[in-house]
Amino acid sequence: MIVGSGGREHALAKCFHKSPTVEKVFVAPGNPGMRDVATIVPIDAMDFEKLISFSKEENIDLVFVGPEAPLSNGISDALKQAGIRVFGPSAQAAQLEASKSFAKQLMNQYDIPTAKHRTVFTKDEAMKYLSSHPSPIVIKADGLMAGKGVTVAMDDQTAIAAVEDIYRDIAYGPLVIEEFLEGEEFSLMAFVNGEKVFPLDIARDYKRAHDNDEGLNTGGMGSFSPVPFIKDEWVKEAMNNIMIPMAKAMVDQGIPFTGMLYGGLMATSNGIKTIEFNVRFGDPEAEV
Repeated sequence: MIVGSGGREHALAKCFHKSPTVEKVFVAPGNPGMRDVATIVPIDAMDFEKLISFSKEENIDLVFVGPEAPLSNGISDALKQAGIRVFGPSAQAAQLEASKSFAKQLMNQYDIPTAKHRTVFTKDEAMKYLSSHPSPIVIKADGLMAGKGVTVAMDDQTAIAAVEDIYRDIAYGPLVIEEFLEGEEFSLMAFVNGEKVFPLDIARDYKRAHDNDEGLNTGGMGSFSPVPFIKDEWVKEAMNNIMIPMAKAMVDQGIPFTGMLYGGLMATSNGIKTIEFNVRFGDPEAEV
């Protein structure tokens, strides 16, 4: 059974449907477009109790979780506790995506290359930092924002507006402000089981809402793979300096990662840098 309802889950359902080792595919909650490859189950992705009951009733062999929200809220933990096999990290391990400040802290601790940054906790602290770090600069909300919590501010006014927007409803909370990087972006996804890391082919994701790389960030406007201009040595560097070290870091922290680790990366003039980590298949990258 696949948990989710988007293009990523549709792509996964198609793959499982084609597999000679899979007898039946369920998707919860799915969408009408998936009916030709899976049985649609009208259970919300966050209703863990109903998902567990259905899995037991149908003798589901494997639950494959697509979206980040149920993962960060502990769906894998709940399914495992119920004796159901699940593909996806624990809630603790999912903090790698659910909290940008947590991810940055780990990258700092284990020397995993990323943009220079500062985590602030109040609007005043953020504004003070911006006053000494002019644009272009990147403002990142800490929690899950469906790919829409990042503002690439090319001018000071946009940076200030982004900070004000984030702190409009909260007085205190983590916010990551980081340097603006330039280079070729690419997505590197890998199956991870503890310290074992098995990469997939590279994909390229286009996040900006408008043409010419303009507009606000989105969850992804489109994607393609393979990516001919991403050099093999870049991928090797990313594996050796970013993906494998992060898998080992999670084990060292006592929260081993099991599932799909997504590295949003950039090839800069100073080497490969980590833009973000996600804890599931990319969407739309899963479709290619």
